[in-house]
Amino acid sequence: MNAIARRLREEIEQQGPILFARFMQEALYAPRDGYYERESGVIGRSGDYYTNVSVGQLFGELLAFQFTEWLDELPSPPVQIVEAGAHDGQLAADILGYLGRKEPRLLARLAYWIIEPSPRRQAWQQQKLAPFANRLRWLDHVSELPRQGVNGIVFANELLDAFPICRLGWHAATQEWFEWGVKIHLDQFAWQRMPIRDPAKLAEELRRAGMNLPAEVKAALPDGFTVDFCPAAGTWWQQAATSLQSGRLLTIDYGATARELCTPERPHGTLRTYRQHHLSPDPLANPGEQDLTAHINFTQLQAAGEDVGLQTEGLFPQAQFLTRIVERIWQEGSPARRWTPAQFRQFKTLTHPEHLGSAFQALVQSRSAQGEGHCNS
Repeated sequence: MNAIARRLREEIEQQGPILFARFMQEALYAPRDGYYERESGVIGRSGDYYTNVSVGQLFGELLAFQFTEWLDELPSPPVQIVEAGAHDGQLAADILGYLGRKEPRLLARLAYWIIEPSPRRQAWQQQKLAPFANRLRWLDHVSELPRQGVNGIVFANELLDAFPICRLGWHAATQEWFEWGVKIHLDQFAWQRMPIRDPAKLAEELRRAGMNLPAEVKAALPDGFTVDFCPAAGTWWQQAATSLQSGRLLTIDYGATARELCTPERPHGTLRTYRQHHLSPDPLANPGEQDLTAHINFTQLQAAGEDVGLQTEGLFPQAQFLTRIVERIWQEGSPARRWTPAQFRQFKTLTHPEHLGSAFQALVQSRSAQGEGHCNS
């Protein structure tokens, strides 16, 4: 039994069953021991899963080209790029490296801010990004962004799907929601049905997330039907949106709309557990040693941004989002024949529907200097 499992076990034995969000928070983010606190063995061929960044530097270069277009629309320097959840700093290195080679005039007026709560990950990032130290600033939380102080881009790549989630289950007999928690049973972590602590608050959170199901739908739900939702993701997005004076707010991640997340075809929610590139059968096993992730709710994020004045430019499959960028690159005099075989392979992996092209979606919202959104995707 590892250190996280021992701590969670002691907490449950002393206080009773805990909510799954608490279990997920500790498993992924516990200082020193959490899954994302591991310096190696998480991402890539030898790890548990692939990411856009682990495919190669092309992903960051394509984002850098798109960011250049967006930043060039803004009226005056300086400008900022804010990356949330930069892990080991590789994506920031790819973006800043491209700007240094291709857009030095932009890099000269750019500040790159990284939102990273983990001191350990901040240290990894500072080491990798040392050549760009004069352009960098770290923040511990999105709430530390100055209110309407960002003139540029705030973005998150594969971040929000790892926020701890609320797992709701449906009790068919009483026609009420309960919350899935975690208990100890036969010396193992096991699921436990727990009552909703504040039904009125839950109803409001579901409404804001676009997941308040009609009565006729609820009546047809089977017992134990589960939906995963994340109030913290909506709060995070709205805080990021509020900080944006002008520019774009972007996330690229696993996800779906609220309607898609609440269909009877998803009776077990979207929680997934990855280990060594395979879906693990038990999300409660070996906390801290396997990835936990759930689809984000793009309906929730879209509404959160629009509530504070952002305009939604679109929700795009990653293949479409990246292909449009490449089309503009080639139109500007960088023909396909200049790509290396490795770049072609990376682009295929990023856009092929059997790889990452349809698994990820890109949500883009904007605020212009005049307070009006506009589309350039």
